[in-house]
Amino acid sequence: MEQRLLLAIDQGTTGTTALVMDTRGVTVGRFTKEFAQHFPAPGLVEHEPDEIGESVHTAVQGALAAAGIGGDRIAAIGITNQRETTVVWDRTTGKPVHRAIVWQDRRTSETCAKLKADGHEWRVRQATGLVLDPYFSGTKAAWILDNVEGARARAEKGELAFGTIDSFLVDRLSGSARVHVTDVTNASRTLLMNLTTLDWDPEMLALFRVPRQVLPKIVGSAEIVARTSGFGPLPDGVPIAGIAGDQQAALFGQACFNVGDVKCTYGTGAFVLANIGDKPIVSRFGLLTTVAWKVQGEVAFALEGSAFIAGAAVQWLRDGLGIIQKSADIEALAAQVSSSEGVTFVPALSGLGAPYWDPGARGIIYGITRGTTSAHIARATLEGIALEVEDLLQAMADDLGRPLGRLRVDGGAAANNLLMQYQSDVAKVTIERPAELESTARGAAMLAGVGVGLFPSAADAAQMSAAERTFRVRMNDADRDAHRARWTDAVRRARSA
Repeated sequence: MEQRLLLAIDQGTTGTTALVMDTRGVTVGRFTKEFAQHFPAPGLVEHEPDEIGESVHTAVQGALAAAGIGGDRIAAIGITNQRETTVVWDRTTGKPVHRAIVWQDRRTSETCAKLKADGHEWRVRQATGLVLDPYFSGTKAAWILDNVEGARARAEKGELAFGTIDSFLVDRLSGSARVHVTDVTNASRTLLMNLTTLDWDPEMLALFRVPRQVLPKIVGSAEIVARTSGFGPLPDGVPIAGIAGDQQAALFGQACFNVGDVKCTYGTGAFVLANIGDKPIVSRFGLLTTVAWKVQGEVAFALEGSAFIAGAAVQWLRDGLGIIQKSADIEALAAQVSSSEGVTFVPALSGLGAPYWDPGARGIIYGITRGTTSAHIARATLEGIALEVEDLLQAMADDLGRPLGRLRVDGGAAANNLLMQYQSDVAKVTIERPAELESTARGAAMLAGVGVGLFPSAADAAQMSAAERTFRVRMNDADRDAHRARWTDAVRRARSA
């Protein structure tokens, strides 16, 4: 009998990637389809929902072709997605009433500022684990209802559906059934879900002026929520059995199932999530509290923090300073010297996020002498990325009241051995790097495998997430303290720049 395979749909900000994976976590077919970004005015970012739908169709078709299989080999579908991007559509026809408003969009900044000024932020944090920021979906949904003629009245009559991209894709994949659901991880990014009840919060719905009639049903992250119908590349009846927002999917895909397990995705920025167990914690350092997953009735929560600039700092060395030709060159250049010789780079090129939350901070390269070379700057750049991640890890450990466990890594820069070793040293934590760095899609596939019964439990799904290399702490405490002290001093200077 032929092995049944899993299909992961990774719907991202600039494109959709579909992967066909076996139950060992090996990718047997992969295809990516990009789509257009729309910028109607400064600070505004939109997507055409129909183009997202078409990109999913093309990516799935391409992944099946790359795997050399038909859709009948797919046992289940897992969806992972850009989390806060918001769509409102007609429940009957599926036609969007407005372009999708992307998570990067800032059009509701004034709304959030007014809510802060009116004293609502602490209550919002207590209820939802989030901060008042246009990043999240609630104010985006209200904006569409207020700015599309007749939309609010139609929403209150139950004629319109609101959802993040997971909801929109399930609606499209389920055809005429028009299943309207969102998983609990995506719901936790809307400003509308209560972290204690795991249901829509009446107080938040009133505050953000989003009618309950427009909202999807909140479901678990690993259960059959719908089946395909009329979706060309696949036969009817394929179960959609796994859903999670991209960062939560990566946490699951890295098998961070124990309290204190952490993952860091090194992309343009660095996204760090720590498993904090079955009870939410309100961070003292401005970290977000979010649902990690709900699997087989059990809920895990996570603390989340992000460093705005990680891989983007390496891109700046390439494009801004021209000291490397391609991003991958930084490791060899940095390895030409044994240390940065006191040079410290604080990559606050877009301000500093948690735990500082200082948008006025500016990037600095500090400690330059006549002996400083491009190799020292390259090494200081990698160290700066690791040190800002360490700030997040330390905040998480302090919030949790215990040391963190292993750190599992993914993203492009995780392939950099020098960076990973320094991260292990400065954070005083063992790092595990998987053989395949597609953790987000792998997490969606693992959830789908649990949801459809291919894996009896999350622990069994962990067979898809094998570590390829481990980095262990080599640095002594005195050297680590010196690196940390130099970083703290440089951050102080960056914040007063």
